[in-house]
This record gives sequence, structure tokens and C-alpha cells, in this order.
Amino acid sequence: MIVAEQKPIKEILEMVKDYNKILVLGCKGCVTVCNVGGSKEAAILASTLKIAARKTNKKIEVEEHTLERQCDPEYVDEVKDMIDDYDAIISIACGVGPQFLSERYPSARIFPGVNTKFMGGAVEHGMWSERCAGCGTCVVHHFGGLCPIARCSKSLLNGPCGGSSDGKCEISQDVDCIWDIIVRKMTELGRLEELLEFMPPKSWITARDGGPRRLIREELVI
Repeated sequence: MIVAEQKPIKEILEMVKDYNKILVLGCKGCVTVCNVGGSKEAAILASTLKIAARKTNKKIEVEEHTLERQCDPEYVDEVKDMIDDYDAIISIACGVGPQFLSERYPSARIFPGVNTKFMGGAVEHGMWSERCAGCGTCVVHHFGGLCPIARCSKSLLNGPCGGSSDGKCEISQDVDCIWDIIVRKMTELGRLEELLEFMPPKSWITARDGGPRRLIREELVI
């Protein structure tokens, strides 16, 4: 899933300081799962904005609404009858949400309420970890089901660098060296020799290096 975190409240307040009627727009997708952009968080942010305004004797109206998804035009259309009622909209979806809203409602003032971090999953309660870099050509089957592109600080595909030590990455002792994990796993599986097989250089054209990407499924196009 896409993992995000709420922007600092001071930053959000600064963004909307000149607006008096604000809509906080949540999303029931990934940001709900990571407890940053769902209906509960929309209500909390709306309340926080009201409290902050009260402290400065500023009169504002803040309401909240949560869409099923903000990355799908049919759901973004659900707010078409209310969007013009607000001076500013704070989207607490991932970075796709405010862009879809801005494209659908070009005259609306849309602000991002969260910072999109990475694609990953929950490794513990309240803790998420990156697992995918969206390179466009998945190769985890070559590495024991683990991704060195996303989980190696240098995205190395040919083994660990010289800076790793005792299973830790050179950038921080809090970061595991994924190549240490890969080698240990492949050894346990009796497949270590597979890492010695020749692989041609990876083509990054399917990654972000090839420019903004899109996917077309012709059988689904109407």
C-alpha cells in the first residue's frame, strides 16, 4: 500500500491561513489503513483547525468528508456539488488525491494534508516499512522474494557494497543490509549459487527514469 504521514499542523495552518471556509477531504484507501487520512483523521484535523482558529479569534468554517477513493474519477465526482462551497480543500489522501481533485476541479484551491512516503506494509502495529520502489519490472524471485532495489540504500543488484557491517547498512545501524538478509535466506534455501548466475544490466526505462508512467488495459477501456 501507499504509506503517508500527516504534514505538521503548523504547515497546514500556514497553507490555509487566508481561507475561512475549509473542507477536509479524507480517503478510505491506503491512507485509512495507515491511520493518516481516513474519516477519523479527517474529523481530528477539522477539529484541530477549529481549535487553532479559536485561539486567534479567527472565524472559520471547517467541515469534513471522506471519499471511497481519491484516485478514481467516479469517486472524485461525488463532491462536485459541494466543492464550490469552500475556499480551500485539504486532501489527506496520498499525493494522487490532490492532483485528481485539481484536475477535476481546476478553479478549486486544493492543498495536500499529508506527505506520501513510500510503498510498503505494516511490520508492527504502528510501524510501516518500504518494500517496493515501483521499478516496473519486478525481480524479487531472483533474490529469495526480497527486493534489493527498494531495500538497499544504493539499489544494488549485484551484492552488498563494501560499507555494510554485521548485517547493517553503512547509512545507519538502524537499517538492515538487505543483501545480508538475501544471502542468509538463499543459503538456508540451498539456492545461494543462483546469485552467481549472470544477469544483464537492469533496464530502468520501466521505472521513473523513463518519464511519467501510465498503464493501459485495452480490454477495460470503454
